[in-house]
Amino acid sequence: MNKALRHALPLALLLASTGLVQAQQCGGDLAAFLEGVKAESVAAGTPPEIADKALAGAAIDQKVLSRDRSQGVFRQTFLEFSGRTVSQGRLDIGRQKIKEYAEVFARAEQEYGVPAGVITAFWAMETDFGAVQGDFNTRNALVTLAHDCRRPELFRPQLLSLIKMVEHGDLDPAGNTGAWAGEIGQVQMLPKDIIEFGIDGDGDGHVNVKQSSPDAILTAAKFIQHLGFKRGEPWIQEVTIPETLPFEKSGLGGTMTAAEWFALGVQPRDGNTGFGSLPASLVLPQGRKGPAFITYPNFNIYLEWNQSFIYTTSAAYFATRFGGAPVYQKGNPEPGLDVDQMTALQTKLQGLGHDVGKIDGILGAGTRVAVQKEQQRVGLPADGWPTPALLNAL
Repeated sequence: MNKALRHALPLALLLASTGLVQAQQCGGDLAAFLEGVKAESVAAGTPPEIADKALAGAAIDQKVLSRDRSQGVFRQTFLEFSGRTVSQGRLDIGRQKIKEYAEVFARAEQEYGVPAGVITAFWAMETDFGAVQGDFNTRNALVTLAHDCRRPELFRPQLLSLIKMVEHGDLDPAGNTGAWAGEIGQVQMLPKDIIEFGIDGDGDGHVNVKQSSPDAILTAAKFIQHLGFKRGEPWIQEVTIPETLPFEKSGLGGTMTAAEWFALGVQPRDGNTGFGSLPASLVLPQGRKGPAFITYPNFNIYLEWNQSFIYTTSAAYFATRFGGAPVYQKGNPEPGLDVDQMTALQTKLQGLGHDVGKIDGILGAGTRVAVQKEQQRVGLPADGWPTPALLNAL
């Protein structure tokens, strides 16, 4: 390319044509970073004036960085968290919403195979049915996280998708607000997923998951289908269990079928054993003396939505309540460990060669697996629930 032509090109097109769009993936001068984002967007087909509109006035939000550096963690037990989130008030409102949007939910199940209760539980837990959607400017949140060099590979594509939403007329970059990490709308979805799975449920020609409940419901349904939800199959089922079980086989990722668990004396509270051929895991959020559930392959979509075991189990249980399931049996769980005790346990487990991840006093997936192995080794029921008895045994 000759110099005259090079100087005649706008900066964004110059960056795209020379490959410099990849030169500044994160950090550095914000203006130069935004020019690179614009160039990448234009190279993907967005009109330059739309990219300019989307990025005009973009700024780093220090509150977003603060949230990102100090993300909250689930220190509550399953009984504590589910008891707070799966409230009677939310159940009542959810049932009203299911009735109010009956045609939309019927379409969601017909076209995507996702029952109303699954969507409604997420709707309730994420935003209280749209009442609490977040007050961070979405564009600035994504600019901040894409510019920050901690996880740019996750957030730069989201920023580019936000520009596409502006191009479609579905988002006002200056005024749209949402969660600190860029999630938007009544079920809190990221721009890339909205672009890929967005559905205009109310027929106005736009996908507005923030203000339109039909748009949010159908977009969530299509996204959940994409995560692998199987039409007509269960996701979680409360069960009662005998005192004597091979508890070392419990926990997510097991290799047994539901029928094999039933043959060992595990009994569904609703009496439905019709899905016995499906792979199933016995999950005991607070050990063998607390609530007990069988999870099926559809439970995996909850783990895709949120990696917290406590959140996902609560959301899955919540969804069954909309289908008529009773309140779970609390049982009488053995006392757990406080933060200091859990930290001491994790330190001991790590010293024994287990990978528990960060020693943080949190009962995460790695710690649960290690606890189960050590319970089996020292002769305790291997239900994955850490107790003072285990800590003392170690």
